[in-house]
Amino acid sequence: MHGIRLRQKVVKANWLDYMAKRAEQAHDSALRKFFATPLPDSDTPIAQVPMAALDMETTGLDERRHAIVSIGVVPFTLDRIPLAQRRYWVLKPPRPLDEASIAYHHITHSEIATAPDLDAVLDELLEVLAGRLVVVHFRNIERPFLDAAVKARRGEGVIFPMIDTMSLEARMHRQTMLARFSRWLGRPPVSIRLNASRERYGLPVYQGHHALIDALATAELLQAQISHHYTPETRLKDIWV
Repeated sequence: MHGIRLRQKVVKANWLDYMAKRAEQAHDSALRKFFATPLPDSDTPIAQVPMAALDMETTGLDERRHAIVSIGVVPFTLDRIPLAQRRYWVLKPPRPLDEASIAYHHITHSEIATAPDLDAVLDELLEVLAGRLVVVHFRNIERPFLDAAVKARRGEGVIFPMIDTMSLEARMHRQTMLARFSRWLGRPPVSIRLNASRERYGLPVYQGHHALIDALATAELLQAQISHHYTPETRLKDIWV
C-alpha cells in the first residue's frame, strides 16, 4: 500500500504523461492498449468527460492477503447513465471464502465454484475502462486491490486517474474550517460512506455491498455532487486524483 501511495503522489500532477509512459513500457498487450487509449486533457470540463463508475467486493481490506470476488462497472456521463452498458463479474478468489466475507458481500461458495479468475475477464474489464475516467467511492480499495491483482497475473500493475466521490464528500464535510471546529467541540464527524453521502442529496436507498449496485450508486452520487457543489464546467484536474 505504501508504494502505491507514493506512486499516486508522483503521477497525480500529470496523469497524461504517466499514462503515455506506461503505454511505452507495458509488456502485456491488453495493458499496453489500455494505457495508450487517450484520456481527456486535464482542462476538459467534467460535462465532456466519458466516465465509468467502478466498484469491487473483496474478501477483506488488505490487498496483500485478500482478493477481489466481484466487479461492477457502469459507464456514464454527467447527464446520462446507459444501464445497458453495465458489466458485472463474479470472480473466483485464489483462497477460499471465509464466513465473515460471505456475510458482508453475500457471495457464496457455490457462486464462485464455477466463476472465472480475474485474469479471464481482465482484457474485457480494461477495454470497458479504456478512455473513460474511472469513478469510485474510496479509491484506497479499488486502486490497490486492482493494481495488486493485475500485477500478480500479468507481472505489471495498473494505476490510473480516478475521481473519488468519498474524497469529494470529505472536502465538503471533513476538511472545512467548520468541520474542524465541530470536531474540536467533540461532535462526531459527518459520515462520508456511500449510503450516508447519497442521503444528503435525496438519492434513493439501494442494497449495499453489491458491486454493480454500488457502481450505479457511485455514478448517481457524482452527478449529484457536481450539480450541488460544482458546475458542468469544472475542470477534470480539479477533481481527479
